[in-house]
Amino acid sequence: MKTAEDFLQGQVLLIDKPLTWSSFQAVNKLKYVLKRKYDLPKKFKIGHAGTLDPLATGLLIVCTGKFTKMIPDIQGQAKEYTGTIVLGATTPSYDMETDVDATFPTEHITAELIEATIQQFLGEIDQKPPVFSAIKKDGKRLYEHAREGSEVEIEARKTTIYEFEITRMALPEIDFRVKCSKGTYIRSLAYDFGKALQSGGYLSVLRRTKIGDYSVENGITPEAFELKINTDEA
Repeated sequence: MKTAEDFLQGQVLLIDKPLTWSSFQAVNKLKYVLKRKYDLPKKFKIGHAGTLDPLATGLLIVCTGKFTKMIPDIQGQAKEYTGTIVLGATTPSYDMETDVDATFPTEHITAELIEATIQQFLGEIDQKPPVFSAIKKDGKRLYEHAREGSEVEIEARKTTIYEFEITRMALPEIDFRVKCSKGTYIRSLAYDFGKALQSGGYLSVLRRTKIGDYSVENGITPEAFELKINTDEA
């Protein structure tokens, strides 16, 4: 069983973030559980190593105590995702947060075309973050500009796609697995991939499976973490 000192000295907690939860909510849940169980000081340090959108599930690495110093190093490691792209349509947010705003043909899309198009996205690429993202521009987050209907110029950024494979094709849906560098937006990848296919694309499912050598297979949900802590099995 872990002690208060263990969490103050530092722990790396692998959390399987549920759908609709924000990363902030997940960290706050753990903080509440730990402080209630161990009567930790008010300034107890806890934080996550890389945000996951509310519509994504999967690996959220949470560091406590002195291990919060490890966060920048963990954030810089390669990440792996699985998910589903819906072809033939786009949404303003590049995912299911917003409604479809345009539709495109998919009749010409074949497995051969998809495999050939994947090659364009391997290696270092230029990628524009989604307009619905938390990046700041002119003192506001991009999603705030987007919700106000403001037009903002978004600069492309360099990112690296190490691996990109299609694991299921059932048009208009395709399932994928991607291994990528820090700062990659999978929503933008879905949008850009649809565009490269002379169609449209948006992300309907996203799950982060790995960060570096850390795997979601070893993670637990915030609720399971609470149960584990409160039954003295942590």
